[in-house]
Amino acid sequence: MLERLPLRAGDREARELSALRAAAARTATDPVPAAQLAQRYFDLAAARGDPRYVGYAEAVVARFAVPLPAQLLVIRGQLRQYRHGFEEALDDFAGALAQDPALASAHAWRAAIFLVQARYNAAQSECAALQRLGRSTLYGGCIGLSQAYGGQLDAAQASLLQALGASTEADQRLWLLTRLGEVAAWRGQPALAERRYREALDLGRDDGYLLAAWNDFLLDAGRPAEVIKQLAGWESSDPLLLRLTEAEAALGLPEAARHIQVLDDRFAAARLRGDTTHRAEEARFQLKLRGNPDAALRLAADNYRVQREPRDARILLEAAVAAQDAGAAAAARDWLRATGFEDSRLRQLAHASTRVSGRTAGPASVPP
Repeated sequence: MLERLPLRAGDREARELSALRAAAARTATDPVPAAQLAQRYFDLAAARGDPRYVGYAEAVVARFAVPLPAQLLVIRGQLRQYRHGFEEALDDFAGALAQDPALASAHAWRAAIFLVQARYNAAQSECAALQRLGRSTLYGGCIGLSQAYGGQLDAAQASLLQALGASTEADQRLWLLTRLGEVAAWRGQPALAERRYREALDLGRDDGYLLAAWNDFLLDAGRPAEVIKQLAGWESSDPLLLRLTEAEAALGLPEAARHIQVLDDRFAAARLRGDTTHRAEEARFQLKLRGNPDAALRLAADNYRVQREPRDARILLEAAVAAQDAGAAAAARDWLRATGFEDSRLRQLAHASTRVSGRTAGPASVPP
């Protein structure tokens, strides 16, 4: 045994994983138990922000020869998108749908990737497929997020609320409540955003994305002490350790220096592996904790060529302003102008990025 991975929920999860591993071992050629085990590993990676579980899931899938059956193609697609191999993941989901056109999860994952890439028409086509399959909750979440990213926050909130009303599964409700929290924050409704985030937290389930979004909200609100309380014990997740360290630095705590070094070492190790999964987080680290805006801007620009969600635009704009390089943020400003995305913070950053004293971008094209 090299290391015991953290199983924060106690013996129940340990027993569950043990049973899944035993079932997969008993029927080594059966893709069904293997898919169940790999899916559980992937879910743990997403919940904990711990990429080691992704490696375990990849090892399970790798035991099977190609062509893979549909259920393993969906798993491999999820693993590939986790590592930002978006085009390969899209191919896997398309292959799964060729075998089973009613596989709603493949449509949902394709929509998620298209949204990350800011390919909104393609995402809406996948949402429509979910609607045709009668998957109303998945459709509502899909179209709601597409509307949000496309500058229709009122419609997005309505769609997400409708999906929430139809949802009975805890995991779906957590995702929808988290997204409703984000939409409320973008609409300038902090009290409503906090209520949505707390409703999601009250479900009592680990979720790395929820914790990142909620603690970003707390940091933006100037509440770092609450971040430290929330994220104690989450140091194994690089994105969550980043937010914890920002809070420690804001309060001048001595733990910040140690965590800065830990993050430095982890990002260096990722570069050696050729792992670019957390370029946005590394850009934020360089900007906010290392005070190196030029390095932050290079990383943020590289990241934005791959993924273009609002948080990716934000770090690119912040780095461009800090580095006094208006031209480097042109892609984010173009996205804001094309979509009409309504978050006032991003629009103010875009306006500021046209007025920095270094390299300029020409006339401002995004209103403050």
